[in-house]
Amino acid sequence: MWQAVIANDRAYDGQFFYGVTSTRIFCRPSCKSRPPKKEHVFIFQHAEQALQAEFRPCKRCKPTGVRLPEQEWIDIVKTYIDDHYASPVTLNTLADISHSSPYHLQRTFKRLMGISPNAYVQEVRIQHAKERLRGTKESIADIGAKVGMDNVSYFVTLFKQKTGMTPSAYRENKASNTMNDVCTPD
Repeated sequence: MWQAVIANDRAYDGQFFYGVTSTRIFCRPSCKSRPPKKEHVFIFQHAEQALQAEFRPCKRCKPTGVRLPEQEWIDIVKTYIDDHYASPVTLNTLADISHSSPYHLQRTFKRLMGISPNAYVQEVRIQHAKERLRGTKESIADIGAKVGMDNVSYFVTLFKQKTGMTPSAYRENKASNTMNDVCTPD
């Protein structure tokens, strides 16, 4: 069965399905998505077994014969971004985890969300940076690295572009607002 998966062998379609535990997606043996690691593969005799085990059908090979609704598919991509924002997140990575082509993912994401996947990654990172700036004394460089932007200059530039102020100014502004809230007489 493993050889059929690696070879994308259509002769085995309908005989079994394989699920990938790291993505929770299941496919036909002939699926043209990137080959999974062998240790992440779980074999199912029927698509219903995969669905009962809470695996999602692949968007590319449609093992159930039904397309996953686009919004549900994009929600899967958004969840991946929300969970992995601190790691390198590329369009190719997102296409691989969602079993689609980068072009189709980019076009569908932008149509449904109003922004590109990359812009969404940036928004998530900036939001987490704002939380860290408000709640910690970590350095700007450390915060940038922890939200997935190791280049401090790029982090500061993007933060200013998105919020209208540098990370340092944002931290000072939020600290002074907190002090004003505390010092305001009743």
